[in-house]
Amino acid sequence: MIDELKSETVVNKVGGRFKLTALVQKRLNELLQGARPLIEDTEGKTMLEIVIQEILRDKITAEGMPLDGKPEGGDAEPGRQE
Repeated sequence: MIDELKSETVVNKVGGRFKLTALVQKRLNELLQGARPLIEDTEGKTMLEIVIQEILRDKITAEGMPLDGKPEGGDAEPGRQE
């Protein structure tokens, strides 16, 4: 098990276990589809470890900034979801 998941720090950072689970699932899916990690030191880490580090380093959040890095209401056409 990943040590960071044993503490409540990462759970509290995103606002609860449900939000954490949803965020991790979404980001893992993005990485599996070829998205680049948002942290530099990924060598020897699993994708789950990378996602947890991205959360702990405030690279991704459960609300406020979508995972694609664009601000909400950014370049997308109105009504269009990417």
